[in-house]
Amino acid sequence: MNAMNAPSKRSTLEKKLDKLIITIFCVLLTMCLIGAIGCSIVTDREDLYLGLQKSDWEYHNRLAIGFFTFFTLITLFSSIIPISLYVSIEMIKFIQSTQFINRDLNMYHAETNTPASARTSNLNEELGQVEYIFSDKTGTLTRNLMEFFKCSIGGISYGCGVTEIERGIAQRNGLKVHEEERSTGAIREKGFNFDDPRLMRGAWRNEPNPDLCKELFRCLAICHTVLPEGDESPEKIVYQAASPDEAALVTAAKNFGFFFYRRTPTMVYVRESHVEKMGKVQDVAYEILNVLEFNSTRKRQSVVCRYPDGRLVLYCKGADNVIFERLADGMDDVRKVTREYLEHFGSSGLRTLCLAYRDLDPETYNSWNEKFIQAKSALRDREKKLDEVAELIEKDLTLIGSTAIEDKLQEGVPNCIETLSRAGIKIWVLTGDKMETAINIAYACNLINNDMKQFIISSETDTIREAEERGDQVEIARVIKEEVKKELRKSLEEAQLYMHTVAGPKLALVIDGKCLMYALDPSLRVTLLSLSLNCTSVLCCRVSPLQKAQVTSLVRKGAKKITLSIGDGANDVSMIQAAHVGIGISGMEGMQAVMASDFAIAQFRFLTDLLLVHGRWSYLRICKVVMYFFYKNLTFTLTQFWFTFRTGFSGQRFYDDWFQSLYNVFFTALPVIVLGLFEKDVSASLSKRYPELYREGIRNSFFKWRVVAVWATSAVYQSLVCYLFVTTSSFGAINSSGKIFGLWDVSTLVFTCLVIAVNVRILLMSNSITRWHYITVGGSILAWLVFAFVYCGITTSRDRNVTPVYYFPLSISFVVLCFLFVYNLQISFSLQENVYFVIFVLMSTFYFYFTLLLVPAVSLLGDFIYQGVERWFYPYDYQIVQEIHRHESDASKADHLEIENELTPQE
Repeated sequence: MNAMNAPSKRSTLEKKLDKLIITIFCVLLTMCLIGAIGCSIVTDREDLYLGLQKSDWEYHNRLAIGFFTFFTLITLFSSIIPISLYVSIEMIKFIQSTQFINRDLNMYHAETNTPASARTSNLNEELGQVEYIFSDKTGTLTRNLMEFFKCSIGGISYGCGVTEIERGIAQRNGLKVHEEERSTGAIREKGFNFDDPRLMRGAWRNEPNPDLCKELFRCLAICHTVLPEGDESPEKIVYQAASPDEAALVTAAKNFGFFFYRRTPTMVYVRESHVEKMGKVQDVAYEILNVLEFNSTRKRQSVVCRYPDGRLVLYCKGADNVIFERLADGMDDVRKVTREYLEHFGSSGLRTLCLAYRDLDPETYNSWNEKFIQAKSALRDREKKLDEVAELIEKDLTLIGSTAIEDKLQEGVPNCIETLSRAGIKIWVLTGDKMETAINIAYACNLINNDMKQFIISSETDTIREAEERGDQVEIARVIKEEVKKELRKSLEEAQLYMHTVAGPKLALVIDGKCLMYALDPSLRVTLLSLSLNCTSVLCCRVSPLQKAQVTSLVRKGAKKITLSIGDGANDVSMIQAAHVGIGISGMEGMQAVMASDFAIAQFRFLTDLLLVHGRWSYLRICKVVMYFFYKNLTFTLTQFWFTFRTGFSGQRFYDDWFQSLYNVFFTALPVIVLGLFEKDVSASLSKRYPELYREGIRNSFFKWRVVAVWATSAVYQSLVCYLFVTTSSFGAINSSGKIFGLWDVSTLVFTCLVIAVNVRILLMSNSITRWHYITVGGSILAWLVFAFVYCGITTSRDRNVTPVYYFPLSISFVVLCFLFVYNLQISFSLQENVYFVIFVLMSTFYFYFTLLLVPAVSLLGDFIYQGVERWFYPYDYQIVQEIHRHESDASKADHLEIENELTPQE
């Protein structure tokens, strides 16, 4: 009921294609207007050869002549509109998705048996133009395999060991890490990697705060929504949790001697060890009275429980800033020490939580519980009322301590981020973790480095803390907004100074959720956007799912940049749907992100292949397909347009109707589909070796109006060559009977030259030519010749005094019958006297063969020279890479062999 349907998305290139279609339509109207004006000028009722009668009312005045000619020419020139373009593009995109992306072994994750999945085919080319990536951290950059690593209780830190992030920090600073040996009897299992003999096996009873230790363990064992499965023994039980964090915390409680083994709707059963005395084990049943659920707004979870002895306790766990706001008076010392430990844990890359409790007297609880029941029964604004009621009891808390959980980076994340940065893609990380944790994760995955100038906008400043201590919410909001405004303007001025220097450092912005809430205010939004766009990396910490979507929309709508969001959990769905392209990672947090996404992958590192290989190729292919369709339709229509000047703009057709109908459907259809499927400027390995090639897509280098103008110029030139060469030279041409060529002889010859030139142009524009190119290009030309023979020779119409010199055997007739059946052509043979035996007449002359060689060659000569000059003097980036590696063998074959060798026969 709370989910919304995924929004319908169209690629940016498709939207630009709409503008091109509108432009083509305007060209069509212009051509028709020229013809209409020309016809109204040259047509005169007094010209007897026109055979006009008094009853021909449409020719009474020039305005009427122009009006009706205009609509006649619209039907004549309608072939300029590429109607079949959309069908061809959809077919190409579908095959790209199902056969290329879904079957790419480079994006197959063997451990989970998960291939890449294109859940839509609308956005293939959008993958080749992404400039901003918005990424979640947990489960996206990290493995989401949580392990309880450290904790603090009553101002004392517990836990030994060095995290992966600490090793990276030491290596970055040139220091050597001294790792302590694990203590004897240290426990290591899934979700638990804690080593400190002071807390293990009941040793916590000897600590300065044993009661707080006991409260922390009970909080871990009771305050959760985990379901136990399997045998009720510590070795065999399996915990089913909403998140890996919860499972890790309950597993930690089990290893500390507080084993949660059973749950009913109202009871939680915990097997406690060493509570009353060392070695004693007892089963304790806690009655769960109320559960205050975690959500992105509250950022905490609470449970009200009753002990067997009647004690009422509220246990609460959540983000440090949320818990600290609700502590009782007199906790300043413990809060200060715990905050220092949290910062240390965060700098080690650990995920932190604070734990607190509150003893409740029955009267206070009963009074509050009545309000809770009313809020829970509300039919309107139930969530809001529950949050308001929770605020009444989640106060005056006693701080127990904190927990720190390690979540290691996924394999290949640092290299992937570095490669994407070289490709010109800016990466933003939007996470709910503490700032210290997020910063060190960013360092570990090469998102931030020491050479960058960092702008840090945090709510953890002395000014803001003083305002928070005074407790006036209006004053706190005013102070935070003023501080954020001041920091944003200061950072923006400094960033602009760096941008104007020749060798200024790269910039990075770090901002927390509380400051981001005010920075997204309409009065500061432009400043935030300007600063962010000048930064190479942006890190947003402690943000809610709504803020993730707001930041994504800010860049998408404010900067008009193509965005991509990637996440693995339900809290990333709004961000995934807000971006141009949404990527879901099929990880440990269910399939919500995948179900809401446009593409699904198993690991973050697969973005390299998805964007730099498939995305770039798809963009290049679709651009070439669109340009080629525009070119071939314009070339064909312009020959008809030039002919109207010779016919007094009368609307006389130049080509036979079936020639015009089958030009797009049959004679030029297949080569362009092959181009859209197999075009490849450089191999996959070179695409990843030179990620800078991806910048051509970001700049939209292949779909600019300049490129459209070049193709339009080519179409004008080729149409003029095909039309003028044939019509001018045919004035003196005669057939074998001594007669000069007529209209249908000339138009058929022009059409033949056009079909050859347009199909061969595919080979000239292709970077990689396969056998399918030769088959489709040769097959299309051959299909036209076969059709011409059959269409011009099977009628038994009037005799043109021409003795045919070629007859086809019965096999050709069979092919023709199949052709007619497949395309359901309803040919009325009595109407074909226009082109009767035309092809036989043409092929009986030497002129036909000479023209067939000369005209296509001359028409393609201009394109050949242009491409040569462009490649020599104004090359694209991919053309430079082609020249560098032109003598090397295709590396893609070696890549595939290497991948296949790593897989088992079943895989």
